Amino acid sequence: MNLNLTLAFQVLFFIVFVWFSKKFVWVPIMGALNERKTRIADALAAAEKGQMAEQEGRDQAIQVISEAKTQASEIIGKAERHGARLVEEAKSDAKEEGARIMAATQAEIQTEINKAKESLRSQVSELAVAGAQQILRREIDGKTHARLLDELAAKL
Repeated sequence: MNLNLTLAFQVLFFIVFVWFSKKFVWVPIMGALNERKTRIADALAAAEKGQMAEQEGRDQAIQVISEAKTQASEIIGKAERHGARLVEEAKSDAKEEGARIMAATQAEIQTEINKAKESLRSQVSELAVAGAQQILRREIDGKTHARLLDELAAKL
């Protein structure tokens, strides 16, 4: 009897243990496992979203860099065109300034030529008067007159 009663108590304790384990141990452990499973799934989903966001960020960064390069090349092109335009304007201004200086110099040269002509006229008239005075002081003779004119021409 000992064996049957012991076996019956063991079966009874085993059933109580299973019921107790199912009621107070199994449910919280399964809840914790389900909660952990949910957290892991959420973390994996968040990691996947993060990878997607990272890829989108890289794509956007590449696009922004491409746009920046395009804008930089446009700005450089505009600067080069502006520089070329400034060079052309400077050349044009220099040509105009050169022409103006040349015209002023030619006008100054013409003025100096006119002054020299006036001075020569004055000197020629003085020589002519001096020659006439010499001719009048001497007798009027053809040979003397020709000689005086030759001297006057030599002085001129």
